[in-house]
Amino acid sequence: MLSSLEGKFPPAILALADGSVFIGQSIGAAGTTVGEVVFNTAITGYQEILTDPSYCQQIVTLTYPHIGNYGANAEDVESAKVQAAGLIIKDLPLLASNFRGEHTLSDYLAAEHTLAVAGIDTRRLTRILRTGGAQNGAIVALATGEAPSPGRIEAALAAARAAPPMVGLDLARVVTTGQPYDWREAEWVLGSGYGTQDAPRFQVVAYDFGVKRNILRMLAERGCQVTVVPATTPAEDVLARRPDGVFLSNGPGDPEPCDYAIAATRAIIDSGTPTFGICLGHQIMALASGASTYKMKFGHHGANHPVKDLDDGRVSITSQNHGFAVDEKTLPANVRATHVSLFDGTLQGLAYVDKPAFCFQGHPEASPGPHDIGYLFDRFTALMEKHKAEAANA
Repeated sequence: MLSSLEGKFPPAILALADGSVFIGQSIGAAGTTVGEVVFNTAITGYQEILTDPSYCQQIVTLTYPHIGNYGANAEDVESAKVQAAGLIIKDLPLLASNFRGEHTLSDYLAAEHTLAVAGIDTRRLTRILRTGGAQNGAIVALATGEAPSPGRIEAALAAARAAPPMVGLDLARVVTTGQPYDWREAEWVLGSGYGTQDAPRFQVVAYDFGVKRNILRMLAERGCQVTVVPATTPAEDVLARRPDGVFLSNGPGDPEPCDYAIAATRAIIDSGTPTFGICLGHQIMALASGASTYKMKFGHHGANHPVKDLDDGRVSITSQNHGFAVDEKTLPANVRATHVSLFDGTLQGLAYVDKPAFCFQGHPEASPGPHDIGYLFDRFTALMEKHKAEAANA
């Protein structure tokens, strides 16, 4: 926290399950929140990160020291509300300046009833998470006039240790839509805002495991009329819509408990319908093939992750947000690896060799490259175009 802001915000406690305690300032709502504490290396995009459903029940530490420089607005959101359990930063700048800015970060967090702590040593915190792995934590944001007493610190530690582990949590059910809905909003353009897809060429059904809006926009931009359905929708209901393609969205939590999604994905792929998955959708597609997943030590969270395309050697700078990964050694013979991380060699993409289905672990709808990996959406539309042509000639 910048020294000129000291005293403006009440104190806050960050406690980790391993006993580590940090004292900072509360820059959001008051109260207590718990979740898995992870670190994200992105320099910008804090509003998109906060509203990404993939961060459900996670407290996000941003490693870049100055967060909040450009404020917040109503357009840069990936869902209807803040989804992260909390936010941890080092410095909140004195001023927020941007021609699109409508609120300061602090005001936005308070309006969204989101707890956040600033003024702590995020380098020390990140070293703890890198060395020991992601772990549960708690933020206790005190009211004005309250002090971080030993009793409040002990209560924060107890809350952190009582939080459920991420392994085994089916959070897709928590964040998914309650009812199907149609989506036509296309990508954002400076000076005119978001467009509308009024002449779609493809009908796509998108499973909402925690879908980000910009994924839907990029599908719409490429000629897709998208119908978004709840995570637990049976395959027969989706196939009854006779879609040109099916999309499996990103989402939070452990993929293994999502047996309903795994079974539906297996049936959809077996039907020969073109299928594209991102993030949790990638993991679910892998599980549907018979492969396995595992919990990573601290996961991938950031906007600077290099990924290599094994087909042509192309390297893309990608956005990442996942704590689970697919074990490449367990892929069946009819599924091949298509992308790998150049950070740690973990599997980043796969494709069926006998069906029109593929998936990617990162987030091609985000813009770190800024458009390095967007070609995957074009690959999906090309699959649908080919499938439609084959059906017409059958």
